[in-house]
Amino acid sequence: MNLHTISRTMKLSVVSLAMVLGLASCSLDYTVGYVYMTTNKSNPGLIDQYAIDFDSGALSEIGTPIAAGNNPVTLVATPSGKFIYVVNQGDSTVQEFAVQSDGTLASKNVYATGGAHPTAVAIDPQGAFLYVTNTYVAGASTGTGVVSIFPVNADNSLGSVSLQPVGKNPVGITTSYFNHYVYVVDQQTSTSGMILGFSQNTTTGALTTVSGTSIVGTAGNSLVSGFAAGVTPSAIAEDQTSRFVYVTDQTSNQLIGYSVQNGGNLLAMVNGPFNTGLYPANLTIDPTGKLIYVVNYNASSVQGYAIDSATGTASPAVGAYATATGAGPTCVAIDPAIGNFLFTSDSLDNTVTGERLNTGTGGLTAVQNSPFTGSGQPTCLTVVANGSHASQTIVP
Repeated sequence: MNLHTISRTMKLSVVSLAMVLGLASCSLDYTVGYVYMTTNKSNPGLIDQYAIDFDSGALSEIGTPIAAGNNPVTLVATPSGKFIYVVNQGDSTVQEFAVQSDGTLASKNVYATGGAHPTAVAIDPQGAFLYVTNTYVAGASTGTGVVSIFPVNADNSLGSVSLQPVGKNPVGITTSYFNHYVYVVDQQTSTSGMILGFSQNTTTGALTTVSGTSIVGTAGNSLVSGFAAGVTPSAIAEDQTSRFVYVTDQTSNQLIGYSVQNGGNLLAMVNGPFNTGLYPANLTIDPTGKLIYVVNYNASSVQGYAIDSATGTASPAVGAYATATGAGPTCVAIDPAIGNFLFTSDSLDNTVTGERLNTGTGGLTAVQNSPFTGSGQPTCLTVVANGSHASQTIVP
């Protein structure tokens, strides 16, 4: 091959590469993911929709806010990122939305939870079952709570609901990545909280108590015991290796850590609890399983911690101590595409705060033009990726 031919071949290769890159950029439209935020000032409530700029992390509104039900309080995305389930507390319903090609949501179906006053939601990593905690059974305003168990069909519609009795005031729920346990946070009394542990039947979604949890009685009238969880636990998360569980305690301003034992029992970490800001309301773990972030409602801040891979100890992350958010943050979420943008829903000033996340140190720096305007009284948010992205592989 002569020099002229080599030169021509190189030029063609460069042009071809440029075309591929151009097509890739156009197909992604410079959007790395989408943020969806529930707000409840109006009735029905609204879901704000945003696109995330892949370079700066800045948010831009897409479409117009879409109607939810009465008092939407939380939401969860399917593992595929193609569907969203919103929990409407005032209606005691779950609303199903499809994520369309432009990132906007389309309402599909609405389902009764079978309980009353729902508070939290989780979907298992296989996307097979949806779990919703309810303060009471349907038609009641007193008594103990239940977990609604929905099978998720192939088209992401929900099947017939079944109910699992839990404690007096369930407020949070999480599912395991590998060992198929489900943990429910229960504000059992005004002075003590607990975690209830269950093993999941991967065929039916049914929950069976682990040996450290006891539930006696029927839905609406059960006596329970479980793992101590501080004074007023507010939220729960499990790391991606299914070895550690963390709970925020909004009264004692602490993050409580547990090691998962054989059979799903929980053992409190000997070097915990870990201090948070005032009134920790919610938490999330980054896609690598190495960092935890807690939002503090009264302090209007987000706080980062590094997870020790051997012990689960949560140590303050460099550059992420008491990072300011909008007023009254209620939820925190991290983009699952590349894991370097963090967002909080801020209920008192109707905003979304965006932070760039240093995946090496856990440090946070403000995203361009943050905070971003939202509808009235944001309650929670979730983030989905735009298209397929490489994800961190976690080995249990």
